[in-house]
Amino acid sequence: MTAPGSPTPTAAAIAAEVRAGARSARATVDAHLGAIDAAEATIHAFNLVLADSARAAADAIDARVAAGEDPGPLAGVPIALKDNLCTRGVPTTCSSRILEGWRPPYDATVVTRLATAGAVVIGKTNLDEFAMGSSTENSAFGPTRNPRDPERVPGGSSGGSAAAVAAGFAPLALGSDTGGSIRQPAALCGVVGVKPTYGLVSRYGLVAFASSLDQIGPFAGTVGDAALLLEVIAGHDPLDSTSIDQPVPSYTEAVGAGVDGLRVGIVSELMGEGIAPDVRARVEAAAEALAAAGAEVGEASVPAATFGLSAYYLIAPAEASSNLARYDGVRYGLRVDGATTSEMMEASRSAGFGAEVKRRIMLGTYALSAGYYDAFYGKALKVRTLIIADFAAAYERFDVLLSPTTPTTAFRFGEKADDPLAMYLSDVCTIPTNLAGQPAMSVPFGSGADGMPVGVQILAPTLGEVPMLRAAGVLEEAAK
Repeated sequence: MTAPGSPTPTAAAIAAEVRAGARSARATVDAHLGAIDAAEATIHAFNLVLADSARAAADAIDARVAAGEDPGPLAGVPIALKDNLCTRGVPTTCSSRILEGWRPPYDATVVTRLATAGAVVIGKTNLDEFAMGSSTENSAFGPTRNPRDPERVPGGSSGGSAAAVAAGFAPLALGSDTGGSIRQPAALCGVVGVKPTYGLVSRYGLVAFASSLDQIGPFAGTVGDAALLLEVIAGHDPLDSTSIDQPVPSYTEAVGAGVDGLRVGIVSELMGEGIAPDVRARVEAAAEALAAAGAEVGEASVPAATFGLSAYYLIAPAEASSNLARYDGVRYGLRVDGATTSEMMEASRSAGFGAEVKRRIMLGTYALSAGYYDAFYGKALKVRTLIIADFAAAYERFDVLLSPTTPTTAFRFGEKADDPLAMYLSDVCTIPTNLAGQPAMSVPFGSGADGMPVGVQILAPTLGEVPMLRAAGVLEEAAK
């Protein structure tokens, strides 16, 4: 494999060659496993590398091609899975001690769809514990490092998946995005990351953090590959009650459709205080590139977006405190013995959860408690409604919106670890979209003053993935 930033075959090209018999799936997998062997000790993108099962799956794909069969649109393409996606018989840890020894008895729907499409799962990636964090420093298995500069964080919570793609360990990866956990690490690592519309991709088999916010989405080296992966995993699933029952359009065709006549609004509330000048400059350059390609660019306003961070850190911990109550040492995972059942539960949860998870459980429990529910959680839900309304008003004037993905480029290890508020501010640009349930993506668009990647965020209305990908395709070309 090649160094970060060097040209490598796209997932689409790999799959086309494997299906045509011009490339071996086994050789492709072996090459990526070789890249992992060479650099994983430094990067630590994975909690578990599935070398044997990946080679077996690749051999099965090569046998199908030899027999004249079509293994699917991702034939032989290695893919990395965030370690909060259930994989049957394979340890799924959420990077937490509390799930020690747990092997799911079923596959997540997205994992089943990847297998049907011919993709080869090459490993389970590291994350902030239970997807709670913005730097992948909150993992029970140690931090992941940014392949662009190992002294810096890869972002989070899906830092392992972003790093795996950036390092050339896999052309594709899946992550989950609750408040920016796909887009923020994609920006910091210089890859493409997509948070789809809530309900477009089934959450069945995703270990829940905040159920009304979580969404699974792709990481890729190119916009075209991200669109291809989204096509594979999107679509209705009766196993997920929030799944949208609508046909999936061709996202890959959207990538090359251009932006002639597309109305693009720059979100003024996400361009002001706290945004580094070098990041703001790249967003302005992206807007100019879209205008030069035929888009109509103007200034957009989403006033309630400024309250997004405050609302999110009441809603998400409240849902997390409920979802994580099931980890009690009784049914599965870590158990620390105690004299009574309640003492066993307390000891298990004390030993099993890390500091950030405990912090959010306590925040959420407090926000939901008697006497505080209306003042905190109830008010946060009203703010969420305001954000949805303000986005709706903005999308009456614009087809897509533009903002920074993150306020700064990748920061150094330890820089924000002891200051939760500073860490939470890393997601100030991404959180509003999760609260609205709408799609957004990060596209690499040059570098900051420190030479580290800058991501530009494209936001779209509900089920607006097609215009979003149209804009992303143009930005990718302009960035070259």
